[in-house]
Amino acid sequence: MTQNAPGQSPSQYQLLKQRRFAPFFWTQFLGAMNDNIFKIAFTSLVTYHTALFAGVDGKTAAFLISAIFIVPFVLFSATSGQIADKWEKSRLIRLVKTLEIGIMLLGTAGFYWHSAPLLYTGTFLMGLHSTLFGPVKYAYLPQHLNQRELVGGNGMVEMGTFVAILIGTIAGGEIAGLGEPGLLAIGGVCLSVALAGRVASHWIPESAAAQADLRINWNPFSETWRNLALARESRVVFTGLLGISWLWFLGATFLTAFFNFGKDVLSADQNVVTLMLAMFSIGIGIGSLLCERLSGGRVEVGLVPFGSIGMTVFAMDLYFASHHLSVLAHLQGVTEFLGRGVHWRILVDLFLLAMFGGFYSVPLYALIQSRCAPTHRARIIAANNILNALFMIASALMAMALTHAGFSIPEIFLVTGLLNAAVAIYIYLLVPEFLIRFVMWLLLHTVYRIRVTGAERVPDEGACLFVCNHVSFVDAVVIGATIRRPVRFVMDHRIFRIPLLAWFFRTVKAIPIAPAHEDADTLAQAYDQIAQALQAGEIVCVFAEGRLTDTGQMQPFRRGVERILSRSPVPVLPMALRGLWGSFFSRKDGAAMTRPFRRGLLNRLELVIGDPVSAADATPEHLREQVLALRGPWPC
Repeated sequence: MTQNAPGQSPSQYQLLKQRRFAPFFWTQFLGAMNDNIFKIAFTSLVTYHTALFAGVDGKTAAFLISAIFIVPFVLFSATSGQIADKWEKSRLIRLVKTLEIGIMLLGTAGFYWHSAPLLYTGTFLMGLHSTLFGPVKYAYLPQHLNQRELVGGNGMVEMGTFVAILIGTIAGGEIAGLGEPGLLAIGGVCLSVALAGRVASHWIPESAAAQADLRINWNPFSETWRNLALARESRVVFTGLLGISWLWFLGATFLTAFFNFGKDVLSADQNVVTLMLAMFSIGIGIGSLLCERLSGGRVEVGLVPFGSIGMTVFAMDLYFASHHLSVLAHLQGVTEFLGRGVHWRILVDLFLLAMFGGFYSVPLYALIQSRCAPTHRARIIAANNILNALFMIASALMAMALTHAGFSIPEIFLVTGLLNAAVAIYIYLLVPEFLIRFVMWLLLHTVYRIRVTGAERVPDEGACLFVCNHVSFVDAVVIGATIRRPVRFVMDHRIFRIPLLAWFFRTVKAIPIAPAHEDADTLAQAYDQIAQALQAGEIVCVFAEGRLTDTGQMQPFRRGVERILSRSPVPVLPMALRGLWGSFFSRKDGAAMTRPFRRGLLNRLELVIGDPVSAADATPEHLREQVLALRGPWPC
């Protein structure tokens, strides 16, 4: 999909050259890398070199480390969200990065003295560090990126996070593989990365406090409840938070189980575990970056169901690829491991599972950021962190309970995949917008290829009336899928009598309309709903011809546009669809939808958006001339 949008970076990678993004990116990158060097090294050591730490159970230590790391998210997220809304963000980031240096000094002492209690304490404090940084991280981006950059910026941050995880995983695993000789080196590397992160944070530009007069409630329990209530005010936002938290549940289940999966199921050494973690990290990084291209630079929640389908498929296939493997008497290295074809299937499953996780997560983060009020955006992110932590704790409890019940690691993966399918269905029934957008997105990436010209003319906010030619039964779907803001369509009331179409158009809040001689009450209600929508700052789209064309030619525009504008004098955007005449959904050569694949697959369409017309100049005749000019030569 091509959109011409002045002000949009030619590529999301260009953000790395700009001060408003680059220092922040590298600060969070180094923080995520340090988290994982520390955690992976500690986890690897207690799994493969348990004797170095007195009183540690190597079988359960990985789950315990994961749980300790996320406890601060439950306890302090509500407080950190308030602090992020009240304080200037660049100053807060620098304070957090200074705290990280102190934590790494403690961690270095823990590795040097082989002290599990000190390392557990360091794990808790690194969780606190991430708790403080999280709300700032996702509240910072909407302050410095415009709507057209938000998906790309989030994709870059997600990609950077998981590349950092990859580097941290490899570094932590490799140094831990040295055993006792590598203990002091781990501390030195972690301390160096913390210092580099503090230096990078020095260049982060000032970010004004969202609500400087906010009075902080230091009671974490009452504030946690208040934050969750704040998030529930928007059903779509809260469902997005639940969706992200579920991804953390799924991710925590897989990542925490990798060490035992490698050692007990695959008979593999820690270098193979590092390889699996690398495939997982690369997958989610690539998926995050691809979101920019697949969504056309918009906040496209239609990718969320696509991601959830892929996660379910490859989580279940991971079970079928690994549940029958026999345990060897020795641990395989990377070369021996890669010598068996079934192991390549496991790596591909992990890569694709993670890639679809990227498709799933990036649009949800962008959705939450774009639909939250700026004054309490950080507290909504804090509510997200609380939910994430609770879901991750639930993940650890489920994994431990299933393990004690006799489930193998592959069987735990299968249960998680099936649960993912059930949760996805529940979310999409709760908020059908995700499923509707997926259907729209799928249509435009399978049957059609669409180019959008003039997308920059659609205002980022405020009321607007679209006026378009009416060529086929999917005109509304094409327009709705290509415009970055929700659109309220005015549709013939008879469509609402068809069961499936009725559900679809009611879900997208279409407005039914009827001729006065058929149903005067429906007509009056339609104009009332249109006026209410425009007054609320929404976009409304009308097909001013009043009916679908039978010939491909444009019919005269009706006077309804004048009646709408007399009540709500808003700007009018004329637009034209090209390429739909003669398609399966048009009436060319007879009734629509009677000749499948009439023009084959991957039909090329174009939506052309013209310059705005003032309400005073928007006569039916003038608007028809504008749409005709945009449509170009017939047939189109």
